[in-house]
Amino acid sequence: MALDKNLMASAAAEEFEERIIEIRRVTKVTTGGKNISFRVVAVVGNRNGKVGVGSGNAREVPQAIRKAIQNAKKNMIEVPVKNGTIPHEVFGRQDASKVLLKPAGPGTGIIASAAVRAVVELAGVHNILSKALGSTTSINLAKATLNGLKELKSPKEYAELRDLSVTKVFQGAHKEG
Repeated sequence: MALDKNLMASAAAEEFEERIIEIRRVTKVTTGGKNISFRVVAVVGNRNGKVGVGSGNAREVPQAIRKAIQNAKKNMIEVPVKNGTIPHEVFGRQDASKVLLKPAGPGTGIIASAAVRAVVELAGVHNILSKALGSTTSINLAKATLNGLKELKSPKEYAELRDLSVTKVFQGAHKEG
């Protein structure tokens, strides 16, 4: 019985794919000398609409990676993916970094920087155009992308907000004429 629970827990844990965006050595100068630690930025996703970004700091790289992955799993969000792309254009911000995400047609692929690419790939997006504006720090770009993806709404959600059917939302029935 306990063996079955362990198998189920490990299967649930392995459903998410993990990707390390950055490993950076951080030095803090103190009166006694220098304290060296590592900061890791990680992305976790299931390539089916769930993705999270996290960072972790530790004295050793493996501990920092473990902390970053744990943090990313805590910060998971649901992303509406329609036909391999996002439903509409969105603008994400984090500190001095800004990311413009635009839906793209089939066959376009992912046109993005390394940090943005990791987040949208693990979210399950196959076709997207992006442009990084402002600071290009990888942790801020990843978080800005996540913030932009948080703002996405599916056509069904927009239809409920406007009290219309999904087909009327696409036909532009909100125009009065």
